[in-house]
Amino acid sequence: MEMSSVLKFLENKSILVTGGAGFLAKIFAEKVLRCQPNVKKVYLLIRAADKKSASLRLQNEVIGKALFKVLKQKMGSNFNSFISEKIKVVPGDITCEDLGIKDSNIKEEILKEVDVIVNLAATTNFDERYDASLNLNTFGAKYVLDFANKCTNLKNLLHVSTAYVSGEMGGLVKESPYSMGESLNGRPGLNIEFEKTLIDKKLEELQAVGATNETIKHTMRDMGLERAKQWGWPNVYVFTKALGEMLIIQEKGDIPLVILRPTIVTSTFKEPFPGWVEGVRTIDSLAVAYGKGRLPCFVGDPDSVVDVIPADMVCNAMLVAAMIHANEKGNPRIYQVGSSVKNPTTFSNLHEVAYQYFQRYPWINKDGKPIRVGHVRVLGSMDSFNRYLTLYYLLPLKALELANTALCQSFRGTFLEQTRKINFVKRLIDIYKPYLFFKGIYDDSNTEKLRMAAKNRGVETDIFYFDPKDVHWEDYFMNTHLPGLVKYVFK
Repeated sequence: MEMSSVLKFLENKSILVTGGAGFLAKIFAEKVLRCQPNVKKVYLLIRAADKKSASLRLQNEVIGKALFKVLKQKMGSNFNSFISEKIKVVPGDITCEDLGIKDSNIKEEILKEVDVIVNLAATTNFDERYDASLNLNTFGAKYVLDFANKCTNLKNLLHVSTAYVSGEMGGLVKESPYSMGESLNGRPGLNIEFEKTLIDKKLEELQAVGATNETIKHTMRDMGLERAKQWGWPNVYVFTKALGEMLIIQEKGDIPLVILRPTIVTSTFKEPFPGWVEGVRTIDSLAVAYGKGRLPCFVGDPDSVVDVIPADMVCNAMLVAAMIHANEKGNPRIYQVGSSVKNPTTFSNLHEVAYQYFQRYPWINKDGKPIRVGHVRVLGSMDSFNRYLTLYYLLPLKALELANTALCQSFRGTFLEQTRKINFVKRLIDIYKPYLFFKGIYDDSNTEKLRMAAKNRGVETDIFYFDPKDVHWEDYFMNTHLPGLVKYVFK
C-alpha cells in the first residue's frame, strides 16, 4: 500500500481492539482518538457478562483514567459526546467462537465495517493456570484469526505477542517465525491439540476425586510450568504466546498479518504525557520492592542487558506497521520492538538510578516515616543466594530457637521480619530467574526497516515515533518512569 500518512490511513477507519481494558489497549485507543478524531469507530472488546458491565468497565478502567486527561482538555465539553460517537464497547471473550459477541447486530456491524483488528487480549501472568493461559494466549489468538477471516473489509490483523517467546536463548535473537510444533530444546512431538487434551484429562481426574478449587488452581499452575519446561520455555506465559504465534501463522491463509513482539513495556515516554503506567509490570516489581525496603538482596548478573521500551513507542510502531502493511498478503511481518541492539541499558544502571531516586525521594511508610534504602547486595548465582540465606537468616533463627532466652526472643521479631522479606525475594527470583542472567539481544532489523520506510515515505515520524535511541535511560527512569510508578502504582 503506497499510503504515506498514518493520519490519513486512520481517517474514517474502524478498528477492533481486543483486551480493550488492558494497559497497551487503552494507550493505543487514546492515541488514535487524540491524533485522528476523524477515525470512524474504535470497538473495544472487553470481557464482561453484558453491555452494562462492559460499559462500567469502560468508564472505570479506561475513560476514567488519568491517561485520557489530555484528550479531555482537547475536547472540552464535547468529550463525552465524542467518546460516545467514536468508542463502542463490546462485551465479549476471545476464548469463544465469534469472540463471544452475543449481540448479533453488533457482531454483523463489526464484520462488515472493521478495517483493522488489534489483538491485545492476553494473560501475562508468569505462573498462570495452564488451562487459562492456553485458552487465552493460544486458542484465543486462533479465535481472533477465525473472526478476522469473516470480516469483509479487513486490511490488517495485528497480533501483539512478546519478544520473550524466544525463551532463554542467548546471543542475537532474530525476528523469525516459529513453525508449528517447533520446540526450543529440539525435542520433537510438540502438539497444541495434545496439550489441550492433557489439560482436559487432568481436570477430569481432579474433579473425579473431588479436588478443591484451590487444589485445582495449584495443580494447573504446576502443570503449566512443567509443560513449558518440557519444551524449552521458562514459564507458561511465553510458552502459550509462542504456541499462539505458531497457530495463527499456520492458519492465516490470505489474511494480512503483522506480529509485533515488544520487549519489557514501561511507562509512556512522551504521549499523552510522560510517565503514565498502570499496574506493576515486570521489572517494576523489583523497583516497588526496593523503594519499600523489601529487597535486602537479589540474584542476577549486574551486566545483563535489560531490554525495555516505553509503551507509547510500542503503540506507535503498531500503527505504522498496520498502515504500511495494509492489504499485504503473503508471509506475516514480524517486528521485535525493543532497545537492546540500538540503545541498551543494564541491571546495574537501573539499580543505580533507583538508588539515587529513592535516596532523594524516599517512600513514606504507613507510620509516616521515610524508608531509607541502600545499595542492594547482588549475588551472582543461586548457590551464593542459598549460602547467603543460610548464613544470615536460617542459622540465626535456628540459634534463637535453641537458645530460647528472653534476650534472644527479643530479636526474634526482627529476624522473622527479615525472613518474610527473604521469602518475598525468593518468590520474585523464582518468577524472574530466567531473565536475571539473560544473555539475549533482540534483533530489530525489521523494525529498523519499518522506521526507515516511514521516514522515506514522509510518515509523521514526529507523531508516530518509536526509535529507542531517542531515550536517555538514566534521565527517563529518574525523571519519568520512577515518578510515574510512584504516582500511579505506589499510591
